[in-house]
Amino acid sequence: MFLTTANSLSSIRTILVQMMSAAGTGYFFNTKRNRLREKLVLRKHDPIVNKHVLFFEKRKIRSI
Repeated sequence: MFLTTANSLSSIRTILVQMMSAAGTGYFFNTKRNRLREKLVLRKHDPIVNKHVLFFEKRKIRSI
């Protein structure tokens, strides 16, 4: 059982991260990214300001 647990931990490749709006509205969403990749920066719609704005990776939520 220990060997299967160790193998499953080494195969974790994605993490769940929180993306925060650069407009300063406090709007955020969660998305997955590869663990070895650099931090994400995405351009998506912010419904509070009703515009497309940049979203920056704020923090890691958990490993998937």
